[in-house]
Amino acid sequence: MKPKQKPNPGKSRLQLLHQYYSYTGFYKFVWQAVKKALPYIIGIVIAIYAVNHFFDINAALTRLTEILPSYGVLSFFFVSETLLGLVPPEIFIAWAGKMYSPWFYLSILALLSYGGGLLSYWMGRTITKTPSVHNYLEVKMEKQLKNSKKWGGFLIIVGALLPLPFSISCIAAGIIEFPFKNVIIYGSLRLVRFAIYGLIIFNAL
Repeated sequence: MKPKQKPNPGKSRLQLLHQYYSYTGFYKFVWQAVKKALPYIIGIVIAIYAVNHFFDINAALTRLTEILPSYGVLSFFFVSETLLGLVPPEIFIAWAGKMYSPWFYLSILALLSYGGGLLSYWMGRTITKTPSVHNYLEVKMEKQLKNSKKWGGFLIIVGALLPLPFSISCIAAGIIEFPFKNVIIYGSLRLVRFAIYGLIIFNAL
């Protein structure tokens, strides 16, 4: 008599997620998006490197946090986090670490970053109101938009947690008209990132 075979174990949640993304074309979509964006990313990196070679950007920003009053630093940070978010938030977190109440200022920075991202979302929604942009999205980008709406949550999570501009992710979410309530939920992970960075940077100061 043959021994009874054990049933094959079911697929893990990670395997099922990978299978779903493969079937829906998520990986192909991301790769195509990266290929299209890569020349611009390389150009921006080269431009920043060139400017930084002759002019120390980080030193200038650090100096800015030293000469501006606290409300000026917070205002500058909010504008930065709303408009593309290209200034590294670590500089401002380090500034908060030198204040008399580091965690209080860190909390304000986290809320301003989160709020700036939400405002960026509505900037993205406003962009789509432009007739030429609206027609381009509806006609030439119809398929890409359909896929983007399915994975908008992933887009927000990446922008909130990874060292990438959160504002750009939120603008993109606004352009694809990803539900705002979901942006609020997923975007709240931005607060977690600031808490983690605060623990690391404050202990290093």
